[in-house]
Amino acid sequence: MAQPDSKKVFFENLTGAGKSIGVLTSGGDAQGMNAAVRAVVRMGIYVGAKVYFIREGYQGMVDGGEDNIKEATWESVSSMLQVGGTVIGSARCKEFRSHEGRLRAAHHLVEKGITNLCVIGGDGSLTGANLFREEWSGLLAELVEQGLISEDSSQKHSALHIVGMVGSIDNDFCGTDMTIGTDSALHRIIEVVDAIMTTAQSHQRTFVLEVMGRHCGYLALVSALACGADWVLIPEMPPEDGWEDKMCQKLSANRAGMKRLNIIIVAEGAIGRNNKPITTDYVKDLVVKCLGFDTRVTILGHVQRGGTPSAFDRILASRMGVEAVMALLETSANTPACVVSLCGNQSVRLPLMECVQMTQEVQKAMDEKKFEEAVKLRGRSFENNLRTYKLLAHRKPESELPVSNFNVAILNVGAPAAGMNAAVRSAVRVGISEGHKMFAVSDGFEGLYKGQIKEIKWADVGGWTGQGGSLLGTKRTLPAKHVDKIAEQMRLHNINALLVIGGFEAFECLLQLYDARATHEDFCIPMCMLPATISNNVPGTDLSIGADTALNAIVETCDRIKQSASGTKRRVFIIETMGGYCGYLASVGGLAAGADAAYIYEEPFDIRDLQSNVEHLTEKMKTGIQRGLVLRNENSNENYTTDFIYQLYSEEGRGVFDCRKNVLGHMQQGGAPSPFDRNFGTKISAKAMQWITKKLTETFRQGHVFANTEDSCCLLGMRRRNLVFQPVVQLKDDTDFVHRIPKEQWWLKLRPLMKILAKYRTSYDVSDAGQLEHVVRNRPKESDASVAM
Repeated sequence: MAQPDSKKVFFENLTGAGKSIGVLTSGGDAQGMNAAVRAVVRMGIYVGAKVYFIREGYQGMVDGGEDNIKEATWESVSSMLQVGGTVIGSARCKEFRSHEGRLRAAHHLVEKGITNLCVIGGDGSLTGANLFREEWSGLLAELVEQGLISEDSSQKHSALHIVGMVGSIDNDFCGTDMTIGTDSALHRIIEVVDAIMTTAQSHQRTFVLEVMGRHCGYLALVSALACGADWVLIPEMPPEDGWEDKMCQKLSANRAGMKRLNIIIVAEGAIGRNNKPITTDYVKDLVVKCLGFDTRVTILGHVQRGGTPSAFDRILASRMGVEAVMALLETSANTPACVVSLCGNQSVRLPLMECVQMTQEVQKAMDEKKFEEAVKLRGRSFENNLRTYKLLAHRKPESELPVSNFNVAILNVGAPAAGMNAAVRSAVRVGISEGHKMFAVSDGFEGLYKGQIKEIKWADVGGWTGQGGSLLGTKRTLPAKHVDKIAEQMRLHNINALLVIGGFEAFECLLQLYDARATHEDFCIPMCMLPATISNNVPGTDLSIGADTALNAIVETCDRIKQSASGTKRRVFIIETMGGYCGYLASVGGLAAGADAAYIYEEPFDIRDLQSNVEHLTEKMKTGIQRGLVLRNENSNENYTTDFIYQLYSEEGRGVFDCRKNVLGHMQQGGAPSPFDRNFGTKISAKAMQWITKKLTETFRQGHVFANTEDSCCLLGMRRRNLVFQPVVQLKDDTDFVHRIPKEQWWLKLRPLMKILAKYRTSYDVSDAGQLEHVVRNRPKESDASVAM
């Protein structure tokens, strides 16, 4: 990919020579903090800076000493990527809140020459860091006055620079779509909920689950969306008065509809309209008293904080850690303390105190019972989650539904991808809420031309959210050869709109149907495609439904494989991933798993590259590294096969390391969908159905639908910060049809990160790095990206 000349190579433009960076984790721990620490240390060393661990958060800074403030080496962060919690320790420090404590901390930093701090924590930790920065010059003057440091030392260390990363499982910090640790916490919650649902079904039970979130209902809301919970209680939007009766009516109706279980999710900070707490015991007693249902309470507690970080959190933390170092190197004396954030699929830098102020405004709005305002202040992702949950969980009575008289068909095309069923459920329920009749097509376009079409109702998709694969059935059959039969079936069932969920084949299908409009008026209807493929190779979108689940499967397997070498001699693992010609899984999976190399089709390699990689690994092994990891995309090169690379590494590494190989195969395609894929599929499907409704209304003329413009046949994709409807015909020029990949792929910019963190010297394009922006309070709803859960 061409790189802009202005900032083409990172280490030629920005140097950390002579700079010292301190990294600390403060407040509560969160999975992924170690990945962030690792990225800060390695990127800092890479650019020539000294990096110091500050152990036990601010307590270590106040106490000082060699054990608490210790220089980090490249090897000191090895094998920590997959470890939960924070290996450098975290603590809440009362002393740092006092002026005396901050004075001692400043003295200890000056002793080490540290004037750059990377703080990973929540809003309290980051606010403390900003206060420390504002007081810095005064603190140095006091230290000079007390004779603890010299005037020269004070001049040399005259400015303290702060960059924050938010590590919090609650996702309660305004300004970022996602905080480090949130996705992993959702994984823990959903694992528990999925397990509980099986036992609840066995005994026809109701379960009341309490999840963390003292001041923020994000975990409760998203886990409710991801598991299709019957009811959710969160602090930002307390239920209306009389909610108890409505909840019991809904639970009763669900049981009457042959549903054998009920799930109610309660945030630990859930409140009523009177600002009084709503406890799990209160909800349980209510259900037992009103309905007599066998009801159990489960409080998840600190299990949500523990365990291995998810692939999403490792990638997020690695990207943010590198971005934080770049931000520190670019600071000047007047640069405000900033926090590195995620907006859609793009990293941004925001003034720290703007974010803290808005976070505090949320609590103020809740205290003043301005709950609508509190939801808006939480940001677009939170607001969209709440809107989608209400849309899907609460069915309106038939008498209140609009009557559209439109029939909408849904089908899956291509290979199955985890999250497809969540997308179908969402489409069916939103469609019914919009007044449409919804039809399910079995086995893709093959089923459509064979007439495998039937109406699908609200209750038919209950429990689909957590199911892997494709419950509708999916085939790779393209429609071109069966256009006449498909048109006949569309006429027979009076299909007025089509929602296609699938991968590259689905994209080709829509192009063929668009072309068929010239000869068949039956295809002159609104058609929309949702990208769903583990390969993430569809043009027009940064992310596809199913790719996150596949990444987690790859990362979990790589963790186990690397662990299998514990206690043995030095070993390198060669692992083959799926993806066709698209190297997304190998590259991003390699970044998340800490790979030393990832071979892909998009970045051609030859025998000299392979030899260089072997030599690089050999040198690393001699410095004490015990394990190496090399990923290869299945179609990266027809001659340099997985076997060839395995044999080459085995031969060239003889005497230094031995080799093992693994082909991961279809395990990447199976399994229950991750929370991200459940939520992503649910939300983009809801948005697609609302678009279809709008197009049906616009194109209904003289008793029938006629849509023949380019913008009536679209793909809904995530592009950087926004969800965008793009005419499929306009995406043709962006597509390499021979290799079934987009011509431009955003994730190729992440490959240098993997190489840098594996100790390679490489070119790094920083033209797309985060720039300092201001917090946007009310983003337009049409540009709702909401990619982050």
